[in-house]
Amino acid sequence: MTTAPPVAKPTRLHVPGRRQQVAALSRERLMLVMLLFLAAILGIVLKIMYLTFTGQSFDDRAAGLTSLPLRPDIVDRNGETLARTIDAWSIGVHADRLLTRPEDLAPQLAVLMPEKTADQYLALLKSRKHFIYLRRRAMPELVEAVNALGEPGMAFAREPERLYPQAELAAHVLGWTNLDGTGVTGMEKLLDKRMTDPKYAGKPVTLSIDSRVQAAVEKELAQAMLNFQARGATGIVLDVHSGEVIALTSLPSFNPNDPGRSPPETRFNQAITGVYELGSTFKPITIAAAMDAGVVTSLSKRYDATAPLKVGKFSIRDDHPTKRWLNVPEMLVHSSNIVTARIADELGKDRLNGMFMRLGFGEPVSIELAGRGRPIQPVFWARTTTMTAGYGHGIAVTPMHLAKAYAALMNGGIMHPVTLLKREPGAIVPGTRVISPQVSYRLRQFTRMVVLEGTGKQANAPGLRVGGKTGTAEKASQGGYARKSLVSTFAGVFPVDDPKYAIVMMLDEPKGTAETYGYATAGWTAAPVVRKVVARIGPLLGIIPDARKDIPLEDIKPLIWHPKEGEE
Repeated sequence: MTTAPPVAKPTRLHVPGRRQQVAALSRERLMLVMLLFLAAILGIVLKIMYLTFTGQSFDDRAAGLTSLPLRPDIVDRNGETLARTIDAWSIGVHADRLLTRPEDLAPQLAVLMPEKTADQYLALLKSRKHFIYLRRRAMPELVEAVNALGEPGMAFAREPERLYPQAELAAHVLGWTNLDGTGVTGMEKLLDKRMTDPKYAGKPVTLSIDSRVQAAVEKELAQAMLNFQARGATGIVLDVHSGEVIALTSLPSFNPNDPGRSPPETRFNQAITGVYELGSTFKPITIAAAMDAGVVTSLSKRYDATAPLKVGKFSIRDDHPTKRWLNVPEMLVHSSNIVTARIADELGKDRLNGMFMRLGFGEPVSIELAGRGRPIQPVFWARTTTMTAGYGHGIAVTPMHLAKAYAALMNGGIMHPVTLLKREPGAIVPGTRVISPQVSYRLRQFTRMVVLEGTGKQANAPGLRVGGKTGTAEKASQGGYARKSLVSTFAGVFPVDDPKYAIVMMLDEPKGTAETYGYATAGWTAAPVVRKVVARIGPLLGIIPDARKDIPLEDIKPLIWHPKEGEE
């Protein structure tokens, strides 16, 4: 039996200093781990300190959220809140951190936030973007529902948000802010600098608007728009002595909480931007100019209205022909174009246009809102231009121009600047005289007769003494005027014996109804709105109906001819 030779043991190779090298390497690795550990701890500490001093969550910082300026409230003249900054929620997603499959998460988000489809949400979730907003101004219930999905990649943040608690009320006055808190339109834009000034923090801005009056005007105008299938409507209530705008309405309107949901045309402010031919509402202006200039000195003087007035190739006709001679009070009661044209012709272009300029018809109304419309003046003043401009044909202004003019004509003859900011009680308001007090008094008498016996009968609010004038104008179209496209307006004051407020109500392209016998003129459409509005807002403004009060008319009534039985 052969014995195997013994296996030789390998010889250990000794490398000088190797043990020391291994030990040194181990120490270096340990130090590196310790340094990394310390760096992590330091990062956490710094993060905690940062959050302690800034109050900003990780999702807030990662989302790049910015805090909106703490804008003060906007309130009405009685302190009612119209705009306020609140602490609201926003919902976002870190698309690069999702644990749930996008294909599973997208349909769930589409159910909770249906403004996007499941496919749209899927595209966002697959984008791998660090942060995407999904909803701003989110309700707490929605935040809770999205959080319940259990996806850690969803981000929720609290940020200041502008809220308009009255929704559409006075939307064209207020305007709105964008998501970063900057005013976009309306008073929000005008007041932007003040709103972001720290020295005004917590101090509300008080408007001249009375939300109760505003709500009444909006409701009655909206109902009239519906009844007459009108394209739009405008309503203004103006303090005749202070120039404060108590109500300003333009319909259709929008919700400033979400203006993007409404069509662009709803944001058009008809009261201060739209310029219109306002028809016979100009007749009291022409009479005021003629009386103030001494052209009309006798109220009993009569003017021929027996037939249409022919001027060259043109004929001026009355819509309600009396076919007889009329004096000035009768001219307004019957709304005679013929007599107004004759008086305007005597007055002349310079004096008539001079009155228009004194009333501010040559420039946009000076008011705090942007987008103020510029009146359209005749390019060439021929004789016929002067005659037709006297009854509101061929010259266009905004409804606010008309309201401001009526306030001046009826308050004793003083033109005051208009404002949407509340004036201090007892403040001295600057003014410019445009007509004499005597002429102003006569106009109040005339316009009261228009409401009692003329085309404005349906504006008569019992006990509240409305005085005013109707105006129906055809809208300009290519090559002329559209006979069936009317602008129907009533302008006046109340109470006419001691004017406090001017009122203008306008309907854009109303349609006649069975109740109006097919008529869409101002006496049938705009005047009834005035009656309903004044009846509602009079007591709110401290004007109590009193049938015993009225402006004296003893010297005017005998000038109005009433046919006896059998006479025409």
